[in-house]
Amino acid sequence: MNPIDWFDAAQQALFEAVVQPLLFELGLAGVLEQGFRATGWLLVGLLQIGVMLTVFRALERWRPVEPVTDRAAVRVDIAYTLLHRLGLFRLVLFFTLDPWWDALVGTLRVAGLPTWSLDGLWPGVTDIALVSFVIYLVLFDLVDYGLHRAQHRFDWWWQLHAVHHSQRQMTMWSDNRNHLLDDVLRDSVFVLVALLVGIAPGQFIAVVAVTQLLESLSHANVRLSFGRFLGGLGERLLVSPRFHRVHHGIGVGHESAGPGSLGGHNFAVLFPLWDAIFGTARWHDEPGPTGIRDQLPEFGGRDYGRGFWAQQGLALLRLVRRRAPAGVRQVRA
Repeated sequence: MNPIDWFDAAQQALFEAVVQPLLFELGLAGVLEQGFRATGWLLVGLLQIGVMLTVFRALERWRPVEPVTDRAAVRVDIAYTLLHRLGLFRLVLFFTLDPWWDALVGTLRVAGLPTWSLDGLWPGVTDIALVSFVIYLVLFDLVDYGLHRAQHRFDWWWQLHAVHHSQRQMTMWSDNRNHLLDDVLRDSVFVLVALLVGIAPGQFIAVVAVTQLLESLSHANVRLSFGRFLGGLGERLLVSPRFHRVHHGIGVGHESAGPGSLGGHNFAVLFPLWDAIFGTARWHDEPGPTGIRDQLPEFGGRDYGRGFWAQQGLALLRLVRRRAPAGVRQVRA
């Protein structure tokens, strides 16, 4: 049995044994299809957490960049990870935004928007599952690079994305430390792109699963570069923990142009190719302290929140203050 067949069988078994009876018990028989899709995300999340607790945790113990001194901050990141990887956040989207996006794309199709699928791009080649998967992975990673640049480029979006960058104790759990509104925006773009390019649901889950797992590795507290692989090319083929930690570095990654700047480097999620093409790569910096410049006492010591709800609320407050007229901001400050 190949991995895809194994996953399909495990998803069906988990759905029939646990999820389907629960939906019937709750009187939700009308959403069995959504429940089956959610079961796939739950299974993926369980597999990801298993890899994180075994492989990635071993790497962090083997060669950490820094000692873990703020375990409370790490526990908050674990809560973010469980919320997303176990499908709870995705489940909310299933019943709220996803039907709107399905209806929008359906309306566009009726209006004449052509159906297009990458699987038919090169008949005989792209109909090979692995080839089409790699193409979709590259496509969505390019979209992710563009979204990441936008998160830093637009000041209002940065107020939300700053939740992610405010972690001073970065570990493998830090990838999902995001403002919920930030996640809604990013996931909505991904769902729309998925609907427009015609990627199959199973392929979409696989693309997201691989991306998420590698993002967890790139955030890990491990002194690891891929430069020793493939004759030194490894660091330029896949984002490593060293490469991405530079992006999170105070005054190096997202604030390299000076205090208050929203410039930055090393935005790539999976493939550093995009940073190389668009001139945002920094290859040789050593990892330093992570966080945001204005968290430092000499730059104001801004509080981004210690707990989940504090981080969510303070981000919204920053966003409102940025959008308010200058006089109103001054009164509220």
